[in-house]
Amino acid sequence: MEQHKMIIGGEAVAAVSANWETVIDPATEEAIAEVPQADYADVDKAVEAAKQAFNTWSTMSPGERSALLYKLADALEAKAETLAQTESLNAGKPIKLAANGDVPFAIDNIRYFAGQARVVEGIAAGEFVPGYTSAVRREPIGIVASITPWNYPIMMAAWKIAPAVAAGNTVVIKPAPQTPLTTIMLAQTALEVGFPPGVINVVTGKGPGVGEPLVNHADVRMVSFTGSTRTGKRIMELAAQKVTRVHLELGGKAPFVVFADADIEAAARGAVVGAYINTGQDCTAATRILVERSCYDDFLAAFTQLSQQIRLGSPQVESTDMGPLISAEQRQRVHGFVERAKAEGITTPLAGGIPEDRGFFYQPTIFCQAPTHSEIMQEEVFGPVVVVNSIDSEEEAIAVANDVKYGLAASVWTKDCAKAWRVASALQFGTVWINDHLPLASEMPHGGFKESGFGKDLSRYAFDEYTIAKHIMFDLSGVAKKPWHFTVFGDA
Repeated sequence: MEQHKMIIGGEAVAAVSANWETVIDPATEEAIAEVPQADYADVDKAVEAAKQAFNTWSTMSPGERSALLYKLADALEAKAETLAQTESLNAGKPIKLAANGDVPFAIDNIRYFAGQARVVEGIAAGEFVPGYTSAVRREPIGIVASITPWNYPIMMAAWKIAPAVAAGNTVVIKPAPQTPLTTIMLAQTALEVGFPPGVINVVTGKGPGVGEPLVNHADVRMVSFTGSTRTGKRIMELAAQKVTRVHLELGGKAPFVVFADADIEAAARGAVVGAYINTGQDCTAATRILVERSCYDDFLAAFTQLSQQIRLGSPQVESTDMGPLISAEQRQRVHGFVERAKAEGITTPLAGGIPEDRGFFYQPTIFCQAPTHSEIMQEEVFGPVVVVNSIDSEEEAIAVANDVKYGLAASVWTKDCAKAWRVASALQFGTVWINDHLPLASEMPHGGFKESGFGKDLSRYAFDEYTIAKHIMFDLSGVAKKPWHFTVFGDA
């Protein structure tokens, strides 16, 4: 079995403990690789490597950092097919999603921040106090600890690494233990194109042994985390002990609001993609579909019919629409939500469930008219499970949509531009799509409200997250006695 080592200080290394962890193909339940099971000793080595590299990397010109990021993007593009195949195998992701979505978007994001590296700026100069000139610099923060989830491994790695290193920071990234392979490949490729050792480091392992020591490390100046709200809260607790900057993109429970004047066919198709992409393992997944009552039956019929056409199967097959869930544990978690909703008597026009095939597969599942405060309407399932409820007014749609603790993403479907704007403005979510659900762009920010976290990925807003503002003030007068000195020296 192939062993994929960590990247620390420019070298491929095993764990100090010499322990290894098996990586599983979720579609076959078979072992496909081994990665080191790191602990505090490995984290400390990685942080020290990042610390040493920061002294050089942070003082390189933006143009030099930009050039290396462009080289990295080009090199990853040359490996795109291998990256997509590895991502599909490791994460159970349909090859058409990995090859046409995740990998190209990751590369595009790196190219975007390669350009962004050269436009870091503050206020060059300004006279705000008589006799003084002020300047504001944007400087790198230092060592960034990045912790990524298993649902979009290569894409999340790019989202974390690219803006951080573009701004002059160095990174220690911990990928999810289930899906470390493409993150290791990204870091290895960075070394191949000339990134200095220690700028990008990868440590592998579980949260208690690797994640917590990384967050707790005295030399880490920022933690960027994408994952569950529960884990995000734990990271905040740890980071608070040493006042470490925190950037969090957490869970979601996205409303998908369909008004009677919408294109029902387009909305039904959008709902299928929005609900089932990546087997529903997406924090922006359309999990709460709210449909105006007069078109409810038509929408539900169309949505159910399209959902039944979803093709489950091997992620490596081009025709597969939906692969497995990431693990047996995650499948059992999803199934638990479904069984409890059934026990509450909530109607299921499409029962879904666990197929007999090997692998962690779960069939599309639809519930109808679930109470607003039921578990299935309030909690993130992270699987191919959807609720379709009716609403009677614009006001009700807004109230029900906002009645969750999450605030990551939402969509509104209507041909009425004024209504679309009113509803989108009233929804308490970081991204609101109109007549679509899910598209992202490197140029536009992504991040949530409420318990979906704070801070932005993508765009110039993400770049700013990885910098800190410094004010430098010059005295231009040259006099020893300043007008404000009377506050200490009196009238003398």
